[in-house]
Formats: sequence, C-alpha cells, structure tokens
Amino acid sequence: MTKTINDVYMQLFRRLKEGGDPMPQLTAREITAYACKADKKQTAGWSHFYVEDTTVDYAGLLCDRCLDGEPLAYIIGEWDFYGLTFKVDRSVLIPRSDTERLCELVIEQAKERVSPRILDLCCGSGCIGIAAAHTVEDARVTAIDLSDGALHITRENARDLGVSSRLLTMKADVMHAPPRGLGQFDIIVSNPPYVTEDEMQMLDRSVADFEPHEALYGGEDGLDFYHAICDSWGELLVPNGRLLFECGWHQADDVAGIMQRHGYKDVTITEDYSGVPRIVYGTNA
Repeated sequence: MTKTINDVYMQLFRRLKEGGDPMPQLTAREITAYACKADKKQTAGWSHFYVEDTTVDYAGLLCDRCLDGEPLAYIIGEWDFYGLTFKVDRSVLIPRSDTERLCELVIEQAKERVSPRILDLCCGSGCIGIAAAHTVEDARVTAIDLSDGALHITRENARDLGVSSRLLTMKADVMHAPPRGLGQFDIIVSNPPYVTEDEMQMLDRSVADFEPHEALYGGEDGLDFYHAICDSWGELLVPNGRLLFECGWHQADDVAGIMQRHGYKDVTITEDYSGVPRIVYGTNA
C-alpha cells in the first residue's frame, strides 16, 4: 500500500514508543524528514505527500539503528545547536543544549569588544566558535583540535554557515604548549574532555559505543585539560581577556580553584539552562 509521509511518521512513532525511546515524537519526526527529504518544520502537509516503498524501507532501517542505541544525530548526520544546524559524525561529540549557556556567555563577551579574537580549544564540531562568529559579525575565531576528523567537520560547518572567512582551523594538542605565532586573543573558550576514569566505566551505551572517547576522557579526576590550558594557553590572552570553561556537574569548584591559583580574577561559576553549575570563567589579571 502506498504510504504518505505522515504514515511513515506514525509507523516510526509507534515503533519508537514501544521500543522505549524517551522522545519518540522528536525522533520519528527527524528520521521521517531525513528519509523522505521533507521539511521537518512543515509537518502539517505530510499527509498530502506520498513516498515510494524504498523510502519507507529506508526509514525503517534508520529506525532500527536508533532502536539499537545509535544516537539520532549520527544517523541523520546533523544536529541543532544555538539555533544553527551543524554537521556531525562519529569523529565529534554531538553538540548538547548543556553548552548553549557557555556559547551565550562567549557571545556576550565578544560583543563588548571591537573585532574580538576568539580561541576555541578542543573545538570538536566547531559549534561554539562558529555560533560566536555567526552572531558577532566582526569576530575572528581560531578553532583548535587534535582530531583531523573534528577539524574537517569544523571547516564544513564554517563553510555551510557562512563564516569560513573569519574562522581558522589548526591541529594542535591542547595538553602541550601552544604552537608559535598564534598571537593574542580576547577570549579563550573550551569545552574540553572532562569525564573521569570512574565515569568512563558508567557511560550510557549511546555514548560509550558511538561517541569518540578521546573527546570524553579528561584523566583520572577529569581535570587534566583545565590544568594544561591554564598552565600554557592562558598566556595567549590579552590583558583583561576572558577564559571560559565548561565542566562536569561536580567539577565547578575544582576548575574555579585551578583558575584562581593561576591568577585569574573575578572567577565565576554559572549554571547552564538546566540549573547545573557547569560554566566557570574568569579574567586574565
């Protein structure tokens, strides 16, 4: 029987709900839109468009992958963050809403400066630096990661979102001293790996089996990258420049202590939109 796009959606919704998906409506909508090449924002018209059996079968296969634990973002190859759509694959972490408050703070700081230079360390998909460049039209961003795959995705996202001319990617290991010639920055932001050794053993399967472990593991106590960045990369900040971090739900006090020991002033802990103390930032003395 010939099916409409809405028929496909309802079929997937029932399967996902029965399979225990926590958000079956969202997941079914995303998979249906992707498989049927339909506009996910115009679902009211889905009952008027018919699709071929091969498309119905393809949507079912995507649903199988989702029910098997693969993250939806990797299945459809993109995810929304800060009002923008970013390409993702298994070389980068999926952008999460937990990080949007950090991004907002970076943008607020950048708007206070003329032609601000922003350094995005452990950039992953580039979501923080690209969102900042997209919002602050005179901002210039340098995005750094050790993963070639992550840097490739960042460049693609910068191109797709129209900020390539103001974003430079560079391969470097944040655990070591910065390369020469980077210059000075008004803002350094990092959402580094911060999962502890114990937490790595307890990750949800959708994270443990699919997301890159090198972008998750932050050392035995999860704090290795905060020490390294404060030890070596903070010297790239201009006087009164800002350093902003995301951290784990239980790490804010420790990260604030690291920053204070390195001489940062006005060190502040801020909650994300879920009320978790996840952001720590301070000013270069």
